[in-house]
Amino acid sequence: MTFSATIPFKPFSKKQREYILAARDNTFNFAEGAVRSGKTICNVVAFALALNKSPDKLHLATGVTLAAACLNIGDCNGFGLEHIFRGRCRWGKFKNNTCLFIKSDTGEKIVIFSGGGKSDSYKKIRGNSYGMWIATEINKHYISPDDDCFIKEAFNRQLASSYRRVFWDLNPDYPTHPVYTEYIDKYRNIGMDVNYRLFTMRDNLAISEERRREIERQYDKDSVWYKRSILGERIAAEGLIFGNFASDPKKWTVDAPPRNGDFISIGCDYGGNLSKTVFVATLILKNMKGVCVLEAKKLEGKKGEISPDTVEREFISFYKMLVEKYDYPVRYAFMDSEGQYLTNGVIAACRKAGIKLPIGDCRKVRITDRIACKAKMLSEGRWKVTEWCKEVINSTSQLLWDAKNPDRRLDNGTVDVDTADAEEYSWERFMAGL
Repeated sequence: MTFSATIPFKPFSKKQREYILAARDNTFNFAEGAVRSGKTICNVVAFALALNKSPDKLHLATGVTLAAACLNIGDCNGFGLEHIFRGRCRWGKFKNNTCLFIKSDTGEKIVIFSGGGKSDSYKKIRGNSYGMWIATEINKHYISPDDDCFIKEAFNRQLASSYRRVFWDLNPDYPTHPVYTEYIDKYRNIGMDVNYRLFTMRDNLAISEERRREIERQYDKDSVWYKRSILGERIAAEGLIFGNFASDPKKWTVDAPPRNGDFISIGCDYGGNLSKTVFVATLILKNMKGVCVLEAKKLEGKKGEISPDTVEREFISFYKMLVEKYDYPVRYAFMDSEGQYLTNGVIAACRKAGIKLPIGDCRKVRITDRIACKAKMLSEGRWKVTEWCKEVINSTSQLLWDAKNPDRRLDNGTVDVDTADAEEYSWERFMAGL
C-alpha cells in the first residue's frame, strides 16, 4: 500500500509500529491510552492496511455520534481514511447511511459511518453484514446487558465476515467499566487473539516535549482527568469533584465581570421530588475564551409546590434584572428538556411581556463530559464566578462523586446538583468552542 506524500506523517514509535503490525494477525485490536498518544491514528492506519486485503465489501466505522466518527476516523486531523485513500475515495450514501466509497487493492469497499452512543443506536447498523469494524471512544458507545447493546449488535453484524477485524480506541475509564469487564480484559484473560497496547503522549513522536508540557498544564494534577487523560491510568472517581476549587474558591472569584464578555446565556433546571428550580446566568467571553458565572436564583419549594405561573414570573424577573444590571446582551436561555410544559409556559409568558429571547431545550450532554469541560476551564483559569454568586460557589465546592456508582455525580439531595445542572446548561451548547 502506498500513502500519499502529501500526508505529513511523523515517524511511528516502536510501540506504535508493533501495534500496527500485530493487527495483521489478531482479530481484536485495542488501543487504550492518554490524549494525543496517537492511538486513533494507529487504528486508522491498521484498518486501512487491512482494508486492502479484506474480501468483504461493507465495513463499519463508529464514534459516539456520526459526526464524531466522520471527524475522528474519516478526517482524523488530516490522517484519516479520506486522506490515506485520497484520489481513490468519495463520500456518499449507502441505503441512507453516510459512507466512504474506497477503491482498494481488492476492489471497491464501502465504509459506513454511524454513531453508537445512544440506546437506540444499534438500529442504524441493522440489516447489513460488515467485514471489519473500527470504533473511536468505544467506552462511550452504548453498552448494556440487553439486546439494545451497540457492541453486541456490531459483533452480530460481523458473523458472516470473511476477514473479521475489530479496531477500538479509548481513553482510560474507571476499572470496572463494562468495556473492560465484558470485552477488553475478558477477551485477553480467556486467551482470544487480542492485540492490546497502552499508549501515552511519550509514544507519539509528533508531540514535542514543549507541547506535551503545555497539554499537561491544561489539567489539574489532582483530578481524575489528569490521571486518565495524561498518565493513561484506569482510575475510579471519588471524593470532591472540584477539590482545588473547594480548597480555595477565591482563586476563581471576581468582583466585576470581565471586560471581554460577549453575551449572557441563561440555564434553567426544573425542580423534581428532591430538587429545586434554579436559574443561572453565565457570561460567555469573546471568541469562546472562557466563561464567567454572573448570577443564580433558586426558587424555594419542591415539585408540586411551585406553580407554572411562579416559574414564569420568576424567570421574567430574573431576565429583567440581568438586562438592567449588565451591559451585555442576554442572548439565549436553555431550559431543562424534561419540563416541556414549563418551558412552553415560559415562552408564552415572555412573548406576552414583549421579551424577544430565544428559548430552547438544553442539550443534556452527559454529565461526565460537562464536568470534564468545567474541570479543564478551571485548570486553565477560564472559568470564573462573581463573588456575590454564592449559590454557584457553594455548589461547585460541594459536588461529590457517587461512591456507589462509578463516574456518577452524587445526586441524593445532600449536595446542590440543581445549581450545577443549571450552570452547565447555560454553557454546554458552546462546549466545542470552550
